[in-house]
Amino acid sequence: QIYCPQTQLPIVTNISITDPDDIGIDAIYIQISQGYVAGQDILTLTGTHPNISSVWNVTEGKLTLTGINAQPTYIELINAIESVVFSNSNPNPSGERIFSITVGQANYLASTGHYYQYVPNIGITWQNAKIAAQNSTYYGLQGYLATITSMDEVQISGIQASGAGWIGGSDEETENTWKWVTGPEAGTVFWNGLVNGSSPNFAFWNTGEPNNYNNVNEDYAHVTAPGVGIIGSWNDITNTGDSSGNYQPKGYIVEYGGMPNDPILQISTTSTITIPQITNIVNNARCGSGSLTLSATASFGTVNWYANQTDTTPIFSGSSYTTPALSSSTNYFVDAFPVGCTTGNRIMVSATINQIPTITSTNPNPICENSSITLQATIDFGTLNWYASVSGGTLLSSGNSYTTPILNQTTTYYLEGNNFGCLTPNRIPITIQVNPVPTYTNENFILCENTSLTLNSGITNATYLWSTGENSQNITINTPGNYSVIITNSSNCSATKNITVVEKPIPVIETVIVNLNNITVVMANSGDFEYSIDGINYFNSNVFEISQGGFYTAHVRQVNFCGFDEEPFVFVSYPTFFSPNGDGTNDFWKVKGIEFYPKATTHIFDRYGKLITTLHQSNPIWDGNFNGQKLPASDYWFSYEIPEINQSFKGHFSLIR
Repeated sequence: QIYCPQTQLPIVTNISITDPDDIGIDAIYIQISQGYVAGQDILTLTGTHPNISSVWNVTEGKLTLTGINAQPTYIELINAIESVVFSNSNPNPSGERIFSITVGQANYLASTGHYYQYVPNIGITWQNAKIAAQNSTYYGLQGYLATITSMDEVQISGIQASGAGWIGGSDEETENTWKWVTGPEAGTVFWNGLVNGSSPNFAFWNTGEPNNYNNVNEDYAHVTAPGVGIIGSWNDITNTGDSSGNYQPKGYIVEYGGMPNDPILQISTTSTITIPQITNIVNNARCGSGSLTLSATASFGTVNWYANQTDTTPIFSGSSYTTPALSSSTNYFVDAFPVGCTTGNRIMVSATINQIPTITSTNPNPICENSSITLQATIDFGTLNWYASVSGGTLLSSGNSYTTPILNQTTTYYLEGNNFGCLTPNRIPITIQVNPVPTYTNENFILCENTSLTLNSGITNATYLWSTGENSQNITINTPGNYSVIITNSSNCSATKNITVVEKPIPVIETVIVNLNNITVVMANSGDFEYSIDGINYFNSNVFEISQGGFYTAHVRQVNFCGFDEEPFVFVSYPTFFSPNGDGTNDFWKVKGIEFYPKATTHIFDRYGKLITTLHQSNPIWDGNFNGQKLPASDYWFSYEIPEINQSFKGHFSLIR
């Protein structure tokens, strides 16, 4: 049967019990043997049954029907079984429930066809439990310590058992090789190693087990006590276990079925309730209006499609549903319950209509080269993407604006809208007109002192704004400095030309210093000057070596031809020796150039300081005689004074005979 959530459902639609020699039996046991969820699932006896009492065991998931005053008849038990209902408190339950209906107390598991019985016996050893189980029979079935090979068996014999107990696993034969040593699975290995080992089949150890605790021979498998780790899981303990506490044996679990020569029993039956579940859905989406195909898969039954969560009538039944033409996104709901079930367990399946985006872009103003621009656009749905090409290409940016790099030529960018994969039909171009800026060359000029200079912008048919405030193409300046002009062409693109003006002074000679064998031109100002004493050949140095006395003129010019100056001077020189021997060469000693200074006088002394003669304008030379007598060859000393230029000098020369 299919169960509707939040309802009560009889566990059987009908049942019959046949017994040729009896009219009744002591009890019937009804257990949720597979899929039981403790705390949610419950079996309840409904209706009026005067001779029947019911007891619900929440741990085992078992409902026991017994007589009140006497053994109930089969007719009474059949009526009671057909009145037992299943319910679940979860508004969204799932899975399958199998109900075992049996005449004995042992738990019946339909998936194995075996019976499981927990036998309380505090302190019993594993060896004794093994013997006790082997000595047990159940309606002719041979008993053995349970061998648990699936989660169904874990559930029925461990989780839904009333206490902890021994099971038929041991590594006594080979340490850390765990085998089933009882029942039909005897000799089957189910675990190799300790806690980090592995199972070739099925195992359900508790966390941290098996651990061979304290290196003692924990060679026997035991279902863990309730409240210790994973419910229904196993741990390894010694043959005796602890004397008290969670690791003290409290009993053992006997399994019946599967042994040779076991009889075929007819003491049990099962019924199944399925709670359908949607196991998979496939949403769908499209660009623009239209229909979509949605799909869903159920664990059981037929998928029902509803327009909303609470509708009672489906709009379609089946795993695949094609919607009508949709202009907007629409949600549908599916379940697999019979029509009329009231449930909140419907799953939403979405048909998404993604609108094809529309772009509105701004028309950018022209820009000047060597600049960038921020482009703007809007979109009604989705995201704006910016590209440099009409198709393909690398994504430059996403968003409502894009700032271009520096542009030097007219450039086109392209806009594409993307709304969850729905693209605008064509990319929209945005072209930026890039206009040239004025071309110029910065200049440097020389301004000669006390002159003016015309500065030229160098470009015609434009507007101008000079740093002086003037707006003509050219301006005239008379002071040095840094000047600039903003030149704006007809495209309204501007460039700034810079002009540097350096003033050069006109040279002014302060004096010419005449030394013994050179002269120095002293300037009244500083600058880039060149010097000459012949007016033809100019040099950077202001010092000149002169060997011949006489009248000279010092010339100074500015290297950029910003004016010149000149200053006449007389250079005075004397011979370092003379030989008055009448050969016509060096016969007389005189100071050359001194004749240009009428007031000049020269005194000649012998080596002892005796005045020999005085030379002046009317007596300019000495012939080497004193009082008519020839003086001997020797060094003689002199001094001269030139009052006109306030200059004097002392020196010596040689008289050679």
